[in-house]
Amino acid sequence: MYNLLSGLSLIEVSSFVASPTVGLYCGQMGAEVIRVDHVAGGLDYDRFMLTREGRSLSWENLNRAKKSVALDLRSGEGRELCVELARKTGQLITNLPEHSFLKHSVLEQGRPDMVSLRIMGWHDGRQAMDFTVNAASGYPLMTGPEDWDPDTAPPINQVMPAWDFITGAYSAFALLAALRHRDMTGEGSEVRVPLGDVAIGTLANSGGMAEMLYRGRDRERLGNAIWGAFGRDFLSKDGKRFMVAALTPKQWDGLIAAFDVAERIASLETELGVDFSSGDEPRFAHRHRLFEMFQSVAASHDYAELTKRMAAQGCTFERYRTAHEAANDPELVTNNPLFGPSPANPSGFEYPATRSFANMPGREAGDPQPAPYLGQHSEEVLAERLGLSSGEIGRLVDAGVVGLSDGGSK
Repeated sequence: MYNLLSGLSLIEVSSFVASPTVGLYCGQMGAEVIRVDHVAGGLDYDRFMLTREGRSLSWENLNRAKKSVALDLRSGEGRELCVELARKTGQLITNLPEHSFLKHSVLEQGRPDMVSLRIMGWHDGRQAMDFTVNAASGYPLMTGPEDWDPDTAPPINQVMPAWDFITGAYSAFALLAALRHRDMTGEGSEVRVPLGDVAIGTLANSGGMAEMLYRGRDRERLGNAIWGAFGRDFLSKDGKRFMVAALTPKQWDGLIAAFDVAERIASLETELGVDFSSGDEPRFAHRHRLFEMFQSVAASHDYAELTKRMAAQGCTFERYRTAHEAANDPELVTNNPLFGPSPANPSGFEYPATRSFANMPGREAGDPQPAPYLGQHSEEVLAERLGLSSGEIGRLVDAGVVGLSDGGSK
């Protein structure tokens, strides 16, 4: 954890993936992130997969380095405490609906410089989740085997909720931009980031929307081939499947050398009347002939030999792994400074945890921090932020408005 954001405190009222990701990234950069949940846990508190003790591994990893306050957010008094915490702190992250008790017009009363970051579904207020905006984006109908019938073939959903994580990352940027604006002008801001806009906007920013409008039809499915360039999966003699990509002249020349196909490439260029070294277009247009050539070489060598040859030529490649293999891979995890020692996780399960994705030479990244127990910091935060006495906090606990740590109670 870097301390670039030390001194910044954030109140987070979140659930699921996108909104907690904002606080996670800010916390990994040194911000104090105080997550406020309902006393029984938020909608994501028991999100699959659960350990035998009933602890959510998803919740545990999305809420590292945060503090936890548990309030009865269905009661008026609990909501008032949450609003007051947000006002006192001055900045809020949430994915509650815009007309909830945490709407910006309420928060800015008495706090005109309030900054609130709200993650929404669609820009018009409709609900959405990663997998539904992905369906609307068109991407699931671009994926799948090349020989599938475009009129009858089913969509292929991505497994990882990529739009959630992209939205969380963009929202962290937008939040810090609003805070910088406040530092310069004294003005507060309401920032809304619709998940659906991130998805359709990314399609546009990638050039995909312009492409579809220009061509007047959908892009064909390509299997595992890279659109518009040379790249695909190949299978070695010993059954290892790997991905190669050649988007630059150096990558293309290295691949030719590693696979020892210079003469065959020259012969194919003469036959087709093209120059594959001229760029992506001819390599993509004639990809099937090239794929056949490279696969014939791959099928004649074990992966270890191919690895040695491709590495020597500076090729860009990687072997396909299962997620379980990736989690146990020394190169990806054990020897990777991204990962630190297991903190004292609420689940009691020990495993490598990530530091900040950013690598800052000369700065100490620090070890990964644990997620809190639900309500672990309720007393501390209410006393320090709102100035409540121990007696008043005790009354709120007895009334069920405030929850204390659920450590060991799962």
